[in-house]
Amino acid sequence: MEKRVVRNSTQILVHVYFRVLLVMFVSVIEGQAGKKLVPAMFIFGDSLIDNGNNNYIPSIARANYFPYGIDFGYPTGRFCNGLTVVDYGAKILGLPLIPPYLSPMAKGSNILNGLNYASAAAGILDDTGGNYAARVSMNAQILMFEKTLRLQMPSMFKSQEDLNDHISKSIFYITMGSNDYINNYLMPNLYPSSHTFTPEAFADHLISTFSTQLSNLYNLGARKMVLVAVPPLGCIPSQLSMVSGDHGCIDSINNLVSLFNSRVLPLTKELTDTLPGATFVFHDVYSVVFDMVKNPSKYGLKVVNHACCGNGRYGGTLTCLPLQQPCLDRDKYLFWDAFHPTQAVNDMVANRSFRSGSSVDCYPISIGQLAKL
Repeated sequence: MEKRVVRNSTQILVHVYFRVLLVMFVSVIEGQAGKKLVPAMFIFGDSLIDNGNNNYIPSIARANYFPYGIDFGYPTGRFCNGLTVVDYGAKILGLPLIPPYLSPMAKGSNILNGLNYASAAAGILDDTGGNYAARVSMNAQILMFEKTLRLQMPSMFKSQEDLNDHISKSIFYITMGSNDYINNYLMPNLYPSSHTFTPEAFADHLISTFSTQLSNLYNLGARKMVLVAVPPLGCIPSQLSMVSGDHGCIDSINNLVSLFNSRVLPLTKELTDTLPGATFVFHDVYSVVFDMVKNPSKYGLKVVNHACCGNGRYGGTLTCLPLQQPCLDRDKYLFWDAFHPTQAVNDMVANRSFRSGSSVDCYPISIGQLAKL
């Protein structure tokens, strides 16, 4: 009985400790945030920016265990050692960390700064990522946003016009497409897409579907939308581990995703021209990440082909496991695990795109400039 009391007391103390850490961390982030440049940011995407939604669904794709979050203070569900691009982006825009839609925190005034609907293994196509069991596809994420508008937010505004104004001035950050390749088209034994579509036709199919989804967001009030390129998947440890030898990035895979990316840029112009009052920005993360691979010292990186936390060839055969010891010099690594970048890389990517003075990776303007429109 005495041992049980001690064990329960220890569990309570650990729980309280982590809750205090959370409050302290969020307070620091909020304290660092400056003047709000936008009312809110609404986030749609996959594991690159999922900040905990998959913790609340029966998915194999989860990151709610140590050493994930080692530099955050504890595991949050982010597929990173610390913060993601949208976490740093929120800070630059003067916003606090945006809560995941499925978390208990996503209620009341907490949602006025925005919500994160991103889900690991999700794709533009509904069947993408099914090999990981549950995930929230792009279509399902849009339905969640619609539910937010219909059920949660109206009571927080004096009128529908005020709510519409809030939404129209907010940033919509959308990272989709990676899983449609690595967890669909590049898995011919599980998905029929590579048998049904040529690479060009598949890219066209994705763009057509994506365009409809973006129009749906527009119809719900979104006016400032950022479309993020698929990164160079042929350079990530999980793909490198599948090829014998050491030949650098896999060109055939990078060429595949480039077919998609080359269609997203003109899509931003087309939608801006055809949807009244809307502005779309293309965030070219492909180019900056590829440059990091080719010129690591330029970014203060040393290891660009091996996961900081992973197993097997390049740390990409089996991704970061529970309680596994990660590398110590995490800020020198491009990849945290078999698929995702480190916090240091996310910080650099965000600073290059979210600040108003730089549009080096964004077209036609930076995200910071978009915020000021």
